[in-house]
Amino acid sequence: MARPRKFDETAVLDAAMDRFWTQGYEATSTRELAESMRMTLASIHNAFGDKRALFRRSLEHYLDGSLRARIARHEASPSPAAAIAGFIRESIERSLGDGCGRGCLLVNSALEVTAADPDLRDFLNAELTTIEDFFRRSIVKGRQNGEIPPGIDAGDAARLLFSCILGIRVLARVRPERSLLEGAARAALASLGLPPMPEP
Repeated sequence: MARPRKFDETAVLDAAMDRFWTQGYEATSTRELAESMRMTLASIHNAFGDKRALFRRSLEHYLDGSLRARIARHEASPSPAAAIAGFIRESIERSLGDGCGRGCLLVNSALEVTAADPDLRDFLNAELTTIEDFFRRSIVKGRQNGEIPPGIDAGDAARLLFSCILGIRVLARVRPERSLLEGAARAALASLGLPPMPEP
């Protein structure tokens, strides 16, 4: 019979996630992970596998508590236009409120991954696509209820908003300026005839 694990999985994944988030995948050593997680290298390997497998689990942990939860919360809004504007507003506030300038772990990872790791690249692409898909669904619903102009192409509009979010998250790491981030968002929303973001 396998012995029960003697660690808090949420706590150790939080620790691993924070280390990867702060330093990036390549710059983080397994020894540093063990130190942060307060586990031996053997225990980490037995519980999570190698560094790459732990990184993937850490990303899943991050997404469950961040992006996936945010999309579900905003999509529950009765107003698709408000869901779009609210998601963008929250992305800006999260970017500006990050005192360490770490940005978004998913976006950071997408910038770091290379063609040498196609499996991880495909995973990251699939997760990033959930943002674009959220915008597309919201635009379609907004056209149906009259909140969004009927001539707006849902696919192109979703790609524009998706690009805007990625730009906001990347720019905020080096230029965390409210006027810059809000200006980009306002222009994208206005170009699609969407209502402005709510006030922070």
